[in-house]
Amino acid sequence: DSASMNLSYIRDSGAAQPFPTAYRSEILAFMRAYLNDPRGIREAAASEPFMHTVVGRPHYVVCLRFDARDSLGRYQGVQTNAALFLEGRVDRLLPDGPEICARATYAAFPDLEKLTR
Repeated sequence: DSASMNLSYIRDSGAAQPFPTAYRSEILAFMRAYLNDPRGIREAAASEPFMHTVVGRPHYVVCLRFDARDSLGRYQGVQTNAALFLEGRVDRLLPDGPEICARATYAAFPDLEKLTR
């Protein structure tokens, strides 16, 4: 119908995104599925959500720092990633997000360190 077509057009045009109020629980659910081994994450920290334009579209972004294991169980060292939100949900994780996250202020994210499979 024309209402959904208009809404689709608004989304595609880069209209303002809703603030991701449940961003921490969204990140936890995403990371549980995304990581090869979500157990034993170390040095986890996250920023507050902030707006950033990525590929010409505004997204809320949460910067993450953590040390996770690879598929062989070895720690990889602390990495910075940018979680992009679309419509209040994690849309994707950009690895190596130092450019987007250069000015981010981090706070400990202990729930990420408590993930299980």
